[in-house]
Amino acid sequence: IVCMYLNSIKTSKYNFFTFLPLNLFEQFQRIANAYFLFLLILQLIPQISSLPWFTTVVPLVLVLAVSGVKDAIDDFNRHKSDNHVNNRPVQVLINGMLKDEKWMNIQVGDIIKLENNNFVTADLLLLSSSEPHSLVYIETAELDGETNLKVKQALTVTAELGEDLQKLTDFNGEVKCEAPNNKLDNFTGTLALRGEKYALDNEKMLLRGCTIRNTEWCFGLVIYAGPDTKLMQNSGRTTFKRTSIDRLMNVLVLMIFAFLALMCLILAIGNGIWESDKGYNFQVYLPWAEDVTSAPLSAFLMFWSYVIILNTVVPISLYVSVEIIRLGNSFYIDWDRKMYYPLNDTPAQARTTTLNEELGQIKYIFSDKTGTLTQNIMCFNKCSINGKSYGDVYDQSGQRIEINEVKKVDFSYNQLADPKFAFYDHSLVEAVKLNDVPTHRFFRLLSLCHTVMPEEKKEGNLVYQAQSPDEGALVTAARNFGFVFRARTPETITVVEMGETKIYKLLAILDFNNVRKRMSVIVRSPEGDLTLYCKGADTILYELLHSSCESLKEETTEHLNEFAGEGLRTLVVAYKNLDEEYFQDWIKRHHEASTALEGREDKLSEIYEEIEKDLMLLGATAIEDKLQDGVPQTIETLAKASIKIWVLTGDKQETAMNIGYSCNLLYDDMADVFVIEGSTSEDVLNELRKKMKPDSFLDSDEINIQIEKSSKNPKLLPDEQANGVYGLVINGHSLAYALEGNLELELVRTACMCKVVICCRVTPLQKAQVVELVKKYKKAVTLAIGDGANDVSMIKTAHIGVGISGQEGMQAVLSSDFSFAQFRYLQRLLLVHGRWSYIRMCKFLKYFFYKNFAFTLVHFWYGFFSGFSAQIGLDTSYWTVVNQFFIWGSLSVYFAITFTMYSDGMYLILPASFPFVGTARNTLSQPNVWLAIFLSIALCVLPVVGFRFLKALLRPTASDKVRRNFKAKKRPPPPSPKRRLRRTSTRRSGYAFSHQHGFGALIMSGRNMRPKSPFATTGTFSPNSDKYKHKGL
Repeated sequence: IVCMYLNSIKTSKYNFFTFLPLNLFEQFQRIANAYFLFLLILQLIPQISSLPWFTTVVPLVLVLAVSGVKDAIDDFNRHKSDNHVNNRPVQVLINGMLKDEKWMNIQVGDIIKLENNNFVTADLLLLSSSEPHSLVYIETAELDGETNLKVKQALTVTAELGEDLQKLTDFNGEVKCEAPNNKLDNFTGTLALRGEKYALDNEKMLLRGCTIRNTEWCFGLVIYAGPDTKLMQNSGRTTFKRTSIDRLMNVLVLMIFAFLALMCLILAIGNGIWESDKGYNFQVYLPWAEDVTSAPLSAFLMFWSYVIILNTVVPISLYVSVEIIRLGNSFYIDWDRKMYYPLNDTPAQARTTTLNEELGQIKYIFSDKTGTLTQNIMCFNKCSINGKSYGDVYDQSGQRIEINEVKKVDFSYNQLADPKFAFYDHSLVEAVKLNDVPTHRFFRLLSLCHTVMPEEKKEGNLVYQAQSPDEGALVTAARNFGFVFRARTPETITVVEMGETKIYKLLAILDFNNVRKRMSVIVRSPEGDLTLYCKGADTILYELLHSSCESLKEETTEHLNEFAGEGLRTLVVAYKNLDEEYFQDWIKRHHEASTALEGREDKLSEIYEEIEKDLMLLGATAIEDKLQDGVPQTIETLAKASIKIWVLTGDKQETAMNIGYSCNLLYDDMADVFVIEGSTSEDVLNELRKKMKPDSFLDSDEINIQIEKSSKNPKLLPDEQANGVYGLVINGHSLAYALEGNLELELVRTACMCKVVICCRVTPLQKAQVVELVKKYKKAVTLAIGDGANDVSMIKTAHIGVGISGQEGMQAVLSSDFSFAQFRYLQRLLLVHGRWSYIRMCKFLKYFFYKNFAFTLVHFWYGFFSGFSAQIGLDTSYWTVVNQFFIWGSLSVYFAITFTMYSDGMYLILPASFPFVGTARNTLSQPNVWLAIFLSIALCVLPVVGFRFLKALLRPTASDKVRRNFKAKKRPPPPSPKRRLRRTSTRRSGYAFSHQHGFGALIMSGRNMRPKSPFATTGTFSPNSDKYKHKGL
């Protein structure tokens, strides 16, 4: 290992000693600040200055102080965040003993110990763990947004070290690995130990940002630390963000500089002419200044004198006023009660005060999925069993009842039930209690056909560790309805069925992958029956059903269409009773296929398909990936504002598409939803060129001609319209090719013609690259919103970054410009605060430039009547005084009067001067006072309103004419609500894709099994017992 960085991270920009010089250096890079510094230097030269130096110093210091304080507060918060992370404790192996050490002191080569639910300190090589065969379960939500468990396993040679501190201290291996990089799914290295070399890959690595789950302890060797870790390599750089108003102001300031120079040049030439023609003859009582010996020299000095006098045309107070207005707009966001989330006491927060007006100009939104659009909570919502649908509740007349009007099912009879589980259809519980055979078989399948790992540290307190949140939801549903999965070994599965403990022999797990789209288990019941249970995608399982299931298949399909139309994630379940003789023959051939040296995967696939035939259909399940409240409505409203939404997620393609349909990003009325999944550059290019407007990529296309004529520098692409409404879905592998130089233009053209773009399986760096691509080729303001550390790079890259304070930590919030607790608040942030901030700023700038030009041109015109002598026409000293008096004085007087009139405390201080306590309150309680106020306001306002009404009626502007025509038109009927998807097979069975490959082989090998739980063989309840017989549901 070559790099020897400490593990500390730094996101701050300054320290105590560098703040002043660095901050001043940054501030004087602004044209206006540098200009006023130059002006101050001119005012120190007595020959050309006619104004005191403090007239420039005071406002300049005020501007620098306001900006400096704001930058200091922002950087102080970054220091606090860095210190919090760097000072986290971790146990380090030092001289044969475990000692507590801070994260920032960890170095490459240290051996550290992590425990359950700990964050991984640095990028580690896993050495050993508490689990069998040194397995470690981790959650990678901070890296890729996924909360399902992943498994890592140590090398056998290091697993032998266990938790023996002496052996770990004596560990003397040499690791050679690749240089630090940002590839989360790839690692290459070797371990040299005792003269042998062992290959290292990503399956042996624990990356910083992961969380240890379901593992008591593990030891790891630090490979990458601090800025070299893959998480930090993906974080991206903090960029200085400017608004379009800032850029416009810079252009205006440059134009005003040119105008100022022109005015000064005209006045200087006039002075030279006047002094040579007139002034030379009047030096007796209008003498030239010292050291002025000629008219040209006088003209040169007068040029700089007028630069000082006419400096108000470039007012430094402009920047002070703009910063104050922005600060006020930020307070409006902070104080907005409609953006306050009471459940976790989280208000909206404007973390920067310089981007408020840019919120009203957003055209592209780049959003994370997990935790941003969704709550990442899977709930068993509905099901179909033997042709009957469960989940909806109906009244006596057959009308559907809203769930919030119905009491939840009472599962108190089941002592092993999960108290958090909620279900509202009481008829399903009745079917279970009546021992309905299909219903029992349905829940028995859910309790057996999975790869979930149970944990029961206290009797009856079951915790399921699922590879996928979908599986956890299905097993939890079976648990509550009386089929409790309680324990497993490599050979058995223990289930408590309706209070009776049964142990099933697990004979085979037919694991699923993205090709099979299903999984099966073969078990032997305590009665000796052989059964295959299968669940998977409906499109796949329907082809494997027995011909006798046709009528049931049609009924189940109708229910599937209803479930999918509501955005639920569905899958079909089926079973098959096996013949003993056939199974014995099959299991032998299965063993031969599983041990084949060549073509093992193909042979296993053939064996699986052979036995998964003539299945008997049981029904279907529907799981809800809960969206955050108001997400569909928010997306629909933003779409009406012509804002395009791109979803960038690390999840699987089908999972992301299911959420796309659930939240109205994708819908039935779209002309098509294209999927880009090419595995080579050529495939990706061909897929991009076939989408929507194939003619747009011909050489005769106007935009192509424009691109060919342009130089190598990137040019902004005009907006193109497709011949319909389309959606685009692209996976991370194809996106890597599409982001290459020769394809990025075609990607951005195709994607920007789509109404919705979903990028799946993308890394944090790819998220930032997609945002950068749109910024590069489109003249549009972008916004990125996310809630995890994997979104930080994207948030930093976009023009505006929004962080959601969710379940994945505060990294996104700390890197953001604005933060709040729910996605739905984005609508108010953009369409209310953004628009109002932009309107306020534009009105202010119009007035401000008008005021300053009016004041400055008076001095310019006065120069023609004062011999171009740089005399002041209006005393500028009063200018500042009047401004300050009317701004601060009026506010102070108002608050002073209000305080005096309303304060009871003032009476206690000066009872002789304020004998009437609460006079104002008493006065305002009388109706005649309010009538007088109303009449006064009406008399003042009516003339103005009447004038504007008559002006709009008699001399209407273009806007008035358009508004009048719009009102004259008949209002169109409201659009009919969008129909939900009725039958789209790719929408369903999102479960089958929620993880790439199952834990089947791992479970059957027994490598991940702990000793059997002492509670796993005892039954504790029976719903049919006398105790619960008469208990209501």
